[in-house]
Amino acid sequence: QVRLVESGGGLVQAGASRRLSCAASGRSFSEYTMGWFRQLPGRERTFIAAIDVSGGRTFYADSMKGRFTISRDNVKNTLYLQMNSLKPEDTAVYYCAAVAAYGNGWQPCCDYGGQGIQVTVAS
Repeated sequence: QVRLVESGGGLVQAGASRRLSCAASGRSFSEYTMGWFRQLPGRERTFIAAIDVSGGRTFYADSMKGRFTISRDNVKNTLYLQMNSLKPEDTAVYYCAAVAAYGNGWQPCCDYGGQGIQVTVAS
């Protein structure tokens, strides 16, 4: 069965760091460009970052550059999102997914995405 499972969320204090993981199974993870999205309360899901199949190229939403870093380990079949200097406005549900370029951005694709994980940043 195809699965992507996020972990590493929870409650964190403002200013802290947290690394999210997305463990893949059921498909050839290394064949997919992967990405992270988040959905703030009452808002639409927005793109954070993407990484190519080798991990050699990364792409970020302008607003996410600097504090967020995407990476992957194709041996462990895991995608990561390192989040630093977290702010209360980063409180959201974070999702990993296979992605494809669409217009000037990225969209989930391939029916290959996780269920999401809550990150709550306390002030």
